[in-house]
Amino acid sequence: MEEIDATNLPKHIAITMDGNGRWAKSKGKLRIFGHKNGVKAVRDTVEGAAEIGIKYLTLYAFSSENWNRPEKEVNALMTLLVSAINKETKTLMDNNIRLSTIGDINKLPSKAQKELQEAISKTKDNTRMTLVLALSYSGRGEILIAVKNIIKDGKEPEEINEATFQQYLTTKSVPDPELLIRTSGEYRISNFLLWQIAYSELYFTDTLWPDFRKADLYKAILNYQTRERRFGKTTEQLQK
Repeated sequence: MEEIDATNLPKHIAITMDGNGRWAKSKGKLRIFGHKNGVKAVRDTVEGAAEIGIKYLTLYAFSSENWNRPEKEVNALMTLLVSAINKETKTLMDNNIRLSTIGDINKLPSKAQKELQEAISKTKDNTRMTLVLALSYSGRGEILIAVKNIIKDGKEPEEINEATFQQYLTTKSVPDPELLIRTSGEYRISNFLLWQIAYSELYFTDTLWPDFRKADLYKAILNYQTRERRFGKTTEQLQK
């Protein structure tokens, strides 16, 4: 943490939390055991991000494709989600962290929706950091919905540009992530924030999510700080 340049922090970090199932399997346990231990990683990572000064943290908690997993696992995940939100809301309040969500939340069980809305309402005035949970989320789905709403609003082609399109995304009030982290050694985007990560720095680690801690987050940030973000320009142009 002491090595991090506080003047060069990503404002927004997004994380694909991957590897819970493999972590559990390596210990001879059921997959849900991995998901339960993944909650500890969430707590530690959120705390670490807030402490270092990150303003937005988006966690890919459950994709729209995850509904295709075995029913028993999905049900266990939804129960765990309700329990985790219930337990962690006080921690969010104590640390001045605001909770937000993206994704098709209406697909979640009613109890999960209720817990989410209560936590969002309780934390809405917090200002230290915004924690965004991507639940039942699809990057392609988000883009399709944006296109449909643009058509529905009767926008003319000449009215549509990147700024206009951005306002139709569920992340319109959140800056695009400068850093995207994926755990577990997989090298895929997996339908996550497809529009928003156009210029994100990508960081992959072999660490399975239940083992991910503050030190791993800080290592990713240090790696980010070695990158040159050119946005299509040359190094020489940036140095002028």
